[in-house]
Amino acid sequence: MPDAAPETFYLTTPIYYVNDAPHIGHAYTTVAADVVTRWHRQRQEPVWFLTGTDEHGQKVMRTAEANDVTPQEWADRLVESSWKPVLHTLDALNDDFIRTTQPRHTERVQAFIQDLYTKGEIYAGSYEGPYCVGCEEYKLPGDLIDGTGEYEGQKLCPIHSKPVEMLSEQNYFFKMSAYQDRLLALYEAHPEFVQPASARNEVLAFVKGGLQDLSISRNTFDWGIPIPWDTTHVLYVWFDALLNYATAVGLDSDDPEQQAKFAATWPASVHLVGKDILRFHAVIWPAMLMAAGLPLPKTVFAHGWLLVGGEKMSKSKLTGIAPSQIIDHFGSDAFRYYFMRAIAFGQDGSFSWEDLSARYNAELANGFGNLASRVAAMVGKYYGGVLPQAGPAGPAEQALEQVAAQAVEAAEKAIDALAIHEAINSVWTLVDATNLYLTEQEPWKVAKLDEERDGTAPDATWIQEGRLATVLVTAAEALRSLAVLLHPITPKAAQALWESLGAEEPLGALSVQPVDGAARFGVLPAGTTVTKGASLFPRLEDPVVEGA
Repeated sequence: MPDAAPETFYLTTPIYYVNDAPHIGHAYTTVAADVVTRWHRQRQEPVWFLTGTDEHGQKVMRTAEANDVTPQEWADRLVESSWKPVLHTLDALNDDFIRTTQPRHTERVQAFIQDLYTKGEIYAGSYEGPYCVGCEEYKLPGDLIDGTGEYEGQKLCPIHSKPVEMLSEQNYFFKMSAYQDRLLALYEAHPEFVQPASARNEVLAFVKGGLQDLSISRNTFDWGIPIPWDTTHVLYVWFDALLNYATAVGLDSDDPEQQAKFAATWPASVHLVGKDILRFHAVIWPAMLMAAGLPLPKTVFAHGWLLVGGEKMSKSKLTGIAPSQIIDHFGSDAFRYYFMRAIAFGQDGSFSWEDLSARYNAELANGFGNLASRVAAMVGKYYGGVLPQAGPAGPAEQALEQVAAQAVEAAEKAIDALAIHEAINSVWTLVDATNLYLTEQEPWKVAKLDEERDGTAPDATWIQEGRLATVLVTAAEALRSLAVLLHPITPKAAQALWESLGAEEPLGALSVQPVDGAARFGVLPAGTTVTKGASLFPRLEDPVVEGA
């Protein structure tokens, strides 16, 4: 029997609303998804990384009207001018980009919803209550806060700080309340389904409080997917949007290739979401899939918010910062590194220009970049840019290799737990240990002693047999390990380092180096050409921040 095909690691971001251009809160999720999927690719696993845009609903319709264009024209404009380009800006390696206005989505959604209706999971009814257009969500009275100032006497959405609207409509409803016990059993049997633990506790409390049936249609506007058995209604935008994770990989497709894609990819391994949309993904979405008889995703992971002035970053509150405002100055690698290391993934975190600048200089420029430059410069100075044959490894070399092995082991566990910050912290122990190794071994002094030994310039043949070769080859091996481990996090710098080490010719492309191979030294062959290129992270002047 042939071996079964390896399981695909399928990870999704939320699909982002096209009511405005992306800010760094959106970029934060996308970069996290990219780092995790790149790490799994580095393990040489099959990977599918999906992102995209949510283009239906009242919020998009109103934004388009305010700009005197149709909703489709608005969505097309924003997707092409902002949402797709930002993926390139962030260096994201997504496999697919789904738009909810694409026929591959709309047709499959209609097939899905028709199936639920046929099964008796949907019925006609009426709804009256508060609705937040910003969230595109029906709110419970207990979810709302009292307004102050200009909103005195009104009930506000706690996320958008704006008054909710009171709706009274004839709608279609999904029998979500029937799935309360099954959902609780799911959370109990599979604690990994909702992560981190704080998110799981929130969802448990919400579902234990009792579920209501969900209104899944609107009949007061027409920007949405028509209900197939009653085209006077359009599908509730969240019921539409959640299905993208399955329609994008072939759910309800008539195409045999798409059917095979669905069989090979579904269920999703991880849905990354912001904590404000956790309930949709951890309650409504699994109930929908249960009703359809489809396998459930393995994990819904809710990360925290990026905060500005103590509030969630938001275009509506004018606290959104475009990714390019940071990347144009620091570069995409620094953006990725900073947001993935400085904020514990799963918790809220505040963005600070000052902290980013300080970390860039201390950790990237002085810590990592300078290390790479020093090693290449010394190989160039003492061995003409050709890696020598190392002598026997002593205790210091063995200890550094052990640091690499421990870093790989700890980083692997952290990635599987989606603790991206911990993974980077683990990798950085090798950066710090290699810098310390050079400081303690003082290869420049070893070379000076060799020079003083016979009163001439260092003799490359003699040095090759001595301590200097061992030290520099060991440092180069640590850099080779770091190139592999940091490739998912800082891909441009890692690739530049790989090229500086001359590793591609003897070892192959950086992308095909397995993660576990980073734990072993003695891989770079003697005779490899090492070159000192441009600094991986050049020193920068402090950025001038408009409005700061």
